[in-house]
Amino acid sequence: MTPQPLSRREALKRVIGVSIALSSLNISSYGAVQGIGTDPNLHKKEIPWPRVLTDEEKRTATALGDIIVPADEFGPAASAVGVPDFIDEWVSAPYEAQQKDQKVIRPGLEWINDEAKKRFKKPFAECALADQTAIVDDIVKDGTDAHKKAFSFFKNFRDRVTGGYYSTPEGWKAIGYVGNTPMIEFPGPPPEVLKHLGLE
Repeated sequence: MTPQPLSRREALKRVIGVSIALSSLNISSYGAVQGIGTDPNLHKKEIPWPRVLTDEEKRTATALGDIIVPADEFGPAASAVGVPDFIDEWVSAPYEAQQKDQKVIRPGLEWINDEAKKRFKKPFAECALADQTAIVDDIVKDGTDAHKKAFSFFKNFRDRVTGGYYSTPEGWKAIGYVGNTPMIEFPGPPPEVLKHLGLE
């Protein structure tokens, strides 16, 4: 049987029908918002989904983020350039990769907070820097099963913190990135780059 060409009216009916069906979809997961929603309008800098991190989770994320990227001669700490807010936005997004990270990051923040309370009788964010660092050192160095799971969280969280930090102007400056800078003429690759590539 020869397929019949689709009329413009029928094509529009099908497109509208699919659009209505897609708009009714929901996503059900740990702390996820309902519905996929739309991508943010980057001109307005508005995020169309609600944030999921609790105040305590955000305080923990702030303290841990500042251990990963502290203030130094190269630039400000992670919290000073909005990285905790970026983490909150990231794990709140209703997309598969972000929802997967949420299932690692939120339990991880809870674990490190509970560990601080167990050891030092305080939430992680209220502990002295030396005590916070002691917990992080154990996560990185200890080979026990509990800390192996914590290290999986820490590695994920570290990658999100550094990814957020080094996508800011302060982060670019810290690593010497000078892209998107207009030049009257191109001076060519730096000598150290040519030497590294064996072209000098």
